[in-house]
Amino acid sequence: MKRSILVAILSLGMVLPVISGAQELVIYPAKGQSAQQLEKDKAECYNWAKTQSGFDPMQPPTPSTPPPQQTEPRSNAVRGAVRGALLGTAVGAIAGDVGKGAAIGAASGGLLGGMKKRDQEAQQKAAQEQWARQEASQYQQKRSSYLKAFSACMEGRGYTVK
Repeated sequence: MKRSILVAILSLGMVLPVISGAQELVIYPAKGQSAQQLEKDKAECYNWAKTQSGFDPMQPPTPSTPPPQQTEPRSNAVRGAVRGALLGTAVGAIAGDVGKGAAIGAASGGLLGGMKKRDQEAQQKAAQEQWARQEASQYQQKRSSYLKAFSACMEGRGYTVK
């Protein structure tokens, strides 16, 4: 479970720098504001935009709870082999060779159990990838809201923002 959470967070970490790097702002003092005034206005607009949007771009993203892991006390392959052996024993008893029936049943059950486990792992991986995409999308939406508020504030103070 810890491994899959780490994979999902790392996936999210690879997406977020791309998002944030693509949305950096360029601010031009259109009314001749000094560098000191620009820094003062940026700080004030940062605080205002953070309050308006509920997003702080200076804080690292905090992922929500990832999808729950499917935990199995025993392997599906082992469970399948045991069930197959029991069924094979019953069929073998009817056919006249209990040992051979149990062996065939165990092999068949183990194979089917292993296939089921593989399918479950694929479904879990898909769920984690979907969760990572949703996290990245939510982060992008919050950041976009912050950038709109910050830009509006800076433009209101006489800056050109692109």
